[in-house]
Amino acid sequence: MTRLSVNINKIATLRNSRGADMPNVVNAAINAEKFGAEGITVHPRPDERHITYQDVDDLSKVVTTEFNIEGYPNKKFMELVLKYKPTQVTLVPDAPDAITSNAGWNTIDNKSFLSEIVQELRNADIRTSIFVDPDPKMVEAAANIKASRVELYTEPYAAMYSIDRDAAIKDYIEAADVAYMNGLAINAGHDLNLENLAYFAQQIPILAEVSIGHALISDAIYLGMELTILKYKECLRR
Repeated sequence: MTRLSVNINKIATLRNSRGADMPNVVNAAINAEKFGAEGITVHPRPDERHITYQDVDDLSKVVTTEFNIEGYPNKKFMELVLKYKPTQVTLVPDAPDAITSNAGWNTIDNKSFLSEIVQELRNADIRTSIFVDPDPKMVEAAANIKASRVELYTEPYAAMYSIDRDAAIKDYIEAADVAYMNGLAINAGHDLNLENLAYFAQQIPILAEVSIGHALISDAIYLGMELTILKYKECLRR
């Protein structure tokens, strides 16, 4: 079954808005796992505007499921992940001032750069995932880079879902088929929610993992974290 990794960046955003320690990201991660999350995702950005480097240290001591750290592989990021050795590192091409991830890697143009990064992570026994658009050429190039997985960027799917869900999923099915044929496991993330997640998972049954933050944390404000996680996991079971 597809695993649910809860991205807790928004917990840190709320905490940082008051400059104290409420809500506490460590407690949020512990509770998310207790309520059924099969992974915890964080994305420490260079300006530490939500998850901080200290948070990564604190979380590394308590996460008992899969710990997934996302980020652009600059020197500081690489030092961080090689120090803490999470289960998975997801490489994203974000500019330092990006509000959120908004495109996948061009794995063809960046083959040399990414190959060196992936090899360094593989040498440290860290699973690697490359954030890509649902483009078969980019997926195939990610396999040539020797990544373990690709994470399909799902904002375009989410934007089109309510208009024509069959058209919305078409490119993702093709990209997933290419990933499978090239030995890559498939993750997905960005704007997946309780409305569109079940259909996405149904159409891509080989989906290994979804990473969901903004929508899940928003739903938890109304439903509570425990019920929200149960509802997201139910979407993945259908």
